[in-house]
Amino acid sequence: MDDTGTLTLRPLTARSIVLSTLLGHHPPQLPARALVRVGAMFGTAEGTVRVALTRMVAAGDLEQHDGAYKLTDRLLARQARQDDSRAPGTRRWDGTWEIAVVTPDRRPAPERAALRQAMAALRLAELREGTWLRPANLVRPRPPVVAEQCGCFTATPEDDPAALAARLWDLPDWADRAHRLVEALDAARSPADSFTVAAAVLRHLLTDPVLPDELLPWGWPGAELRARYDAFETEFRGLLRQYTT
Repeated sequence: MDDTGTLTLRPLTARSIVLSTLLGHHPPQLPARALVRVGAMFGTAEGTVRVALTRMVAAGDLEQHDGAYKLTDRLLARQARQDDSRAPGTRRWDGTWEIAVVTPDRRPAPERAALRQAMAALRLAELREGTWLRPANLVRPRPPVVAEQCGCFTATPEDDPAALAARLWDLPDWADRAHRLVEALDAARSPADSFTVAAAVLRHLLTDPVLPDELLPWGWPGAELRARYDAFETEFRGLLRQYTT
């Protein structure tokens, strides 16, 4: 949202149409003709889509084989994160927290950036420089970069857990944007509008801390936003089949 509280969305481009289509498709591979037809559904010219495909291959976003395009490993990892954001693996929370503390004194900038990206994917928040934590209610593996740079353990903080969660995440801001995205889905009047909002929904779900219910404000919209996206995807998949078969 901008400073006025208005919901701002990224405009559709040929690249975003191709990328969002493949990220939402399993397996994430489609022939060029299908991607061109999807682009046409949103008013994007065939030449524009084909130029985008060529540039995405050159950038390492896509691989091309026999007229079909598929996501590269880097973007397959993004697809996995998106899938997880829609149905995160959780377990009953026993009050403990995951804590990861950076152990090396000095790290090159690329290593610091890789760790920060990994922590965001794990939905940990930074309490202070080099100290990351969250409630231990998620089930997912830790990537090697975390073991290489951090000591990890579980503990029960003395602070009030709800107050600590509110300190680590801006929960009212997340909830406000989620409500606005639900309203935007309701207001969408075309497939292009719905597609644009749905892409923003997925990006927003990636930032959901997925906290235990005990730590969430009343009326938390996470489940509603996921349900609304699932409904959109079911409808869009039906529409997409007309353009990809």
